[in-house]
Amino acid sequence: MKKDMVFESAGGEDIQEEAFNEDLRYKNLPLVVIAGRPNVGKSTLFNRFLHRRRAITDPRPGVTRDPIEENAFICGKPVRLVDTGGFKLDHGAGRHSSGKPLSRGARTSGLVDEAEMDSLVVSKTRESLGKADAIILLLEAGEFTAEDEEFIALLRPYWDRVIAAVNKTEGGRREAEAWNFLSLGFKRIFFISAEHGDNISDLAEALVSTLDFSRVEEDSGDEPVKIAIVGKPNTGKSTLANLLTGRELSIVSDIAGTTRDVVEGCFVFKDKPFRVLDTAGIRRRSRVSENIEYYSVNRAIKTIKNADVVFHMIDAQEGLSDQDKKIIAHACEVGAGVIFVLNKWDALPADKKNFKEAVRNIKVMFGVMEYAPVVSLSALKGEGVETLLETALSLYRQLSRRIETSALNMALQDWLAAFPPPQNRNGRFKLRYIVQAQTNPVKFILFASKPEAVSAQYVSYLTNRIRKDLGFSRIPVLIEVRGSRRKWEDLK
Repeated sequence: MKKDMVFESAGGEDIQEEAFNEDLRYKNLPLVVIAGRPNVGKSTLFNRFLHRRRAITDPRPGVTRDPIEENAFICGKPVRLVDTGGFKLDHGAGRHSSGKPLSRGARTSGLVDEAEMDSLVVSKTRESLGKADAIILLLEAGEFTAEDEEFIALLRPYWDRVIAAVNKTEGGRREAEAWNFLSLGFKRIFFISAEHGDNISDLAEALVSTLDFSRVEEDSGDEPVKIAIVGKPNTGKSTLANLLTGRELSIVSDIAGTTRDVVEGCFVFKDKPFRVLDTAGIRRRSRVSENIEYYSVNRAIKTIKNADVVFHMIDAQEGLSDQDKKIIAHACEVGAGVIFVLNKWDALPADKKNFKEAVRNIKVMFGVMEYAPVVSLSALKGEGVETLLETALSLYRQLSRRIETSALNMALQDWLAAFPPPQNRNGRFKLRYIVQAQTNPVKFILFASKPEAVSAQYVSYLTNRIRKDLGFSRIPVLIEVRGSRRKWEDLK
């Protein structure tokens, strides 16, 4: 087993990363917020409690921007865990985080954007603190900075909810210096190593002992429709996510690449629960210049694989690019439903011809996805949202559709009669029978006497007939061809 695939749990045992990668569905969970200045290990501790790498971690400060929320079991108790962006002392526009005024060169090199982003991150962190049932204040061994001091002053109104932990004390390193933090008025302090697992179980037990679990209930409602919002940077993904959830879920900014981690939220539409996942903007690989963005893009792609329906955001003013084609290819491969969302439609002249032309351009570029619906939208104004969600429900119903095997094979005989399998250089073949292997994604297994002789063109023909005749008109259909010498009649 690779070392980087193992975490020590809050109880001390080693477990595999994937072991806890499941949806935990509860209501009224206590909210636990991990907070502190940049680069003290908040995301590492967050991942430690989750038993998997959910938040992006990097030696550079300021990697986490949006608060990331997940359900987690801590000492066997379910909680809602939040990883927040780092608190910076000076986050006003026009000044560096060190407090020094920005030079003219710095202003043109992107540091003004950085200062603006810091301000947005701090605002989101303060918002999370106000809602928290418990706050883990993470400090770093051997250092007490002005940012720590100001942040502790900010926490005074919530002091009864604060649990202090000094990180990076693995093996007792710098513990003698860390004791100095007690002078700040903490009743108790924990010396931990989020990376190595030292004393995490003690912190976890103390945390759980402060929380009220009396209102927690298992959520036995419908399985939510999982929506992944993807696209190039600055197409309005976070604006749409915030609109759907009715929360300031993600930071919205004109700065490209604002969203880094996958940000999650929930909402209900027509009595059906939805779970929306706002992802980082996916750029061309040649333009991904740093590790942080590389991991952001990878997680966006992974989110597509776990989604039911993908909202592919397109800036209606900019139109399509080859990058859009590469993004959506990932959704096709895994059989997710796709809706092309033409955002910022309000900025274009109100003309039906414009929409028809935009749809035509999409169908030309995505020829194999002619089935995928196109919806125009203004995420900023909230126009077109109901149509978008109605369309998502339509796709989800098709993704969940299952065809009885006998009806499926009767349809197969009609398709074969309408267009008999052609002979090719691999010889003649007979299609014996077909079964639906799974839903969401919709996949069929076609059994043939010579699977190697079944051409891609004939599989495409059957795919189109399945989509047209059996109610899968708006979603991808996957077909796998296998060998068999037995007929369906022999198997009944």
